[in-house]
Amino acid sequence: MPAISLRLPDEIEARLAEEARIEGRPRSEVVREAIAEYITRRERERFMADMVAAANALAADPDALEEMRTLAEESIEASNEALDISEGRKPGEPWPEETGDKWWR
Repeated sequence: MPAISLRLPDEIEARLAEEARIEGRPRSEVVREAIAEYITRRERERFMADMVAAANALAADPDALEEMRTLAEESIEASNEALDISEGRKPGEPWPEETGDKWWR
């Protein structure tokens, strides 16, 4: 494992030492975990920023909006059919409350 060296302000070093003492772990382990968490968080932030930028670009494109609406309309029927089947009804069969039946029977 490669080693790195860094200088910490006294306050941060004291806080690190206290955290390591409380956790009962070496300072280097606490530092490794903190760096890994920082990098993961930054990667996630960049990913989310890219997703927002892509969504904004699609939202600004009238053709993309129309395609999304079309896909949503086409998928709702399949989604409703899957829901009917998962709830033990035949696709398109009315809900018990629509027929006056009690759902708890």
